[in-house]
Amino acid sequence: MLPLPAVGARITRRLAPLLKSRRMRRVSMAVLFFLLLTVLLSVEYVPYKVSLREGQVSPVEIRAPRSVVFEDKAKTEELRRQAAAAVREQYDRDPLVSEAVQRDISGAVQKIRDAQGDTRSSEEERLERLQGSLPFKLPRETLLALLRSSPRALDQVERGVNSLVAQALESEQGVTPDRLDAVKTGLAEQVARLGLGEAQQELAQSLIQHYLRPNSFFNAQKTRLLKEAAMETVPPQMVTVRQDEIILRPGDVVTKEHLAKLEALGLNRTGFPWRVMVGNALLVALLMSVVLLYLYQQKREIYEHSGHLYLVGIIVLVVLSVGKGITVVNIPYWPELGALVGYMVPVAAAGMLTAILLDSRLAMLVVAVMSFLVTMMTQGQFRFGLEALVGGFVGVYSVSKLSQRGDLARAGVYVSAANFVTILGLSILGNTSWSAAITAGVGFGLINGLLSSILTIGALPYLESAFRITSPVHLLELSHPSNPLLRRLLTEAPGTYHHSIIVANLAEAAAEAVGGNSLLARVGAYYHDIGKIKRPYFFIENQVGPENPHDKIAPSLSTLILTAHVKDGAELAREYKLPQAVVDIIEQHHGTGLCTYFYHKALENGQAEKVEEEEYRYDGPKPQSKEAAIVMLADAVEAAVRSLQNRTPGRVEGMVRKIIRDKLMDGQLDECDLTFKDLDKIAAAFLQVLSGIFHSRVEYPDFNKELERRKARGAGIGKQSARKSAGG
Repeated sequence: MLPLPAVGARITRRLAPLLKSRRMRRVSMAVLFFLLLTVLLSVEYVPYKVSLREGQVSPVEIRAPRSVVFEDKAKTEELRRQAAAAVREQYDRDPLVSEAVQRDISGAVQKIRDAQGDTRSSEEERLERLQGSLPFKLPRETLLALLRSSPRALDQVERGVNSLVAQALESEQGVTPDRLDAVKTGLAEQVARLGLGEAQQELAQSLIQHYLRPNSFFNAQKTRLLKEAAMETVPPQMVTVRQDEIILRPGDVVTKEHLAKLEALGLNRTGFPWRVMVGNALLVALLMSVVLLYLYQQKREIYEHSGHLYLVGIIVLVVLSVGKGITVVNIPYWPELGALVGYMVPVAAAGMLTAILLDSRLAMLVVAVMSFLVTMMTQGQFRFGLEALVGGFVGVYSVSKLSQRGDLARAGVYVSAANFVTILGLSILGNTSWSAAITAGVGFGLINGLLSSILTIGALPYLESAFRITSPVHLLELSHPSNPLLRRLLTEAPGTYHHSIIVANLAEAAAEAVGGNSLLARVGAYYHDIGKIKRPYFFIENQVGPENPHDKIAPSLSTLILTAHVKDGAELAREYKLPQAVVDIIEQHHGTGLCTYFYHKALENGQAEKVEEEEYRYDGPKPQSKEAAIVMLADAVEAAVRSLQNRTPGRVEGMVRKIIRDKLMDGQLDECDLTFKDLDKIAAAFLQVLSGIFHSRVEYPDFNKELERRKARGAGIGKQSARKSAGG
């Protein structure tokens, strides 16, 4: 048998390849998030429980920690049983039975009449024939008395018995099989009151006993349906327990009503809540599947990126944990208001973080799922879930297009306003007092919005850093002129700085036109030439005097200096911890383009056979995104248009479209997802911006010459006046 350390080492060696597997890590994290969410929804932060049974004496005072409205199932069931018991059993009556019974009775009496009227036979023969024709047995003496009785006596028997039978059969309930014997007994007693002779009375009782039969039969299905209908008319018996209401006092005997209240409040210890855990686990698994399926079909790039999936899970868990802590807040002096603390769960923070860091549409789905989880977390109180849904949607809309840092704080205000309206409306529908409704709307709605904004602003830098995501907020910070790298660019390479500003305007307009990330394009344009800081005067926009250092060096060396600014810029960007998206734009904004000027200069130097075109190209890579390609085009367009001597609209447009066409033909746009239609939109956006920058101006007259001309005119007028005065 191997020792335990050896067994552990063997297990570790076998598990190591599995743990290194990307799929295994994703599955493990999914299971972990699933378990944490299930436990978070199922387990109370304050597990105050009691173990009481019916008939037991309560040893402590128990107050309701929150308000709850629940159905008293035992009372509802009892009232429904009573309603069902009050329903009379339903019988189907056969209307032909009464006629048949009376016909049979009249037939039997008629046989006695026939025997009386047979004068050709002896009395003994008539007696024997009558005894054989009747379906029931009568004593010989009774039969003889009937044969000798008058027709009037027989008529009285027939009428009396038929009347009694008709009354019994045609009564409201009729004669049922289980009541047949009782009805026969009752009719026999009534026969005694008909005033008949002894023989006629015995005949009447025999007729009833033999011919009376049931005419009403139990209809089980109809009875069942009526009982069910009666039970459905009984509404659920709802019980309202107010927060801080005393459920039990010390010494109180525990009743079913007490246990029902404790159960509804979750205070009765009935063992581990397996039922709740299983239900929550099923719903959590379903909701996680919905989100993953959406990502797989609609946002495959997020689905394939494990870090982004972990980010969504962390956001959901953190916000729900904060919400769970909020739901246990107690306001002892205002129980009605304390029951509304669920309105402060900051679901909007999850929506805003997801929208800023990943995607707005995914954020909407996350908010919808979390609003459902909030409903589950608050024991099915739909109002808290609805308020979370509305506030979350407003938060996502508020940050979907950030243009400045103040938008995050403004988003919190919008969420607060939406929460106030939602809470006020739900409170009115829920018959909450006006004071509590307005207090909850203003207080809880405002706190929810502010808390959502604070959580978003506070968590954003850490999540950005941990998951290496470039958010619009970070880009906005990088776009501020006070950024140290931009200040260096302004002071050390001012021409490049101003060039970058114009390129940023061009890139932003073009990105908006083709649906790209305009903020990323602008920031990427700000930093695309920061590598020129190392050797600023080798670039023409930073040269002050007429001397150009490239005139004194070989074209190949000039090309090396020129192309080095891309590598230098990427190094500076990493040194200053710029986002990878901006670094990509710096590295790709020239692609593998040709340094045309120095290439042709080398050719003109008479060494064409030794000039390799590849030596005069940038190292690349080519632009991989819309934003990088747009910055490339904007950079080339700005430099080319600035070099034009006569910037007429026609010449500017021709130059813009030529540059775009040249980049396309050179293959620089092969690896980005720009279409021909996008290129046309980009050209139009460039022209619109350029028309405002390089617009034509009115030629102003020479101010000094105009002054001299006016002085000369004024002097001439003065001399003429003097001559006139002298002549006068």
